[in-house]
Amino acid sequence: MNDRPAGAAGIDWPGVGARPVRTCADLTASAAVRYALVPAPRLSLDAVTRRSGLHPDLIRRFVALGLVDAERDAAGRLVFDPTAPAVLARIQRLRTGLCLNYASIGLVLDLLDRISLLEAALRGRGTRSETPPWT
Repeated sequence: MNDRPAGAAGIDWPGVGARPVRTCADLTASAAVRYALVPAPRLSLDAVTRRSGLHPDLIRRFVALGLVDAERDAAGRLVFDPTAPAVLARIQRLRTGLCLNYASIGLVLDLLDRISLLEAALRGRGTRSETPPWT
């Protein structure tokens, strides 16, 4: 049975039919979703190799270990975010400066990212920490 009034074939009535009623809260929550108007630039494995100075096999190993995020393009080649060389440099600094193995580096990177998120949340609330940031 159709709940629409007679003669209202193409009209969407609030609360009637398959479409749910959207409130201001729904619109505000969906406003947080962002769509890229321009595709994000990606770096090839060769470009990351040149910028970081690391061997491609080592970079592939970091991807396999989950230390560096990468995706595959349509041809199956690895593509990276533009921030990948900086992440690789951070991994190398942790490896040489603290003599950490790769499993420990993954843990340290996760903790540093978590600290950055917490510091950003504190800055967003307007409170300041008395101590300087760790990173």
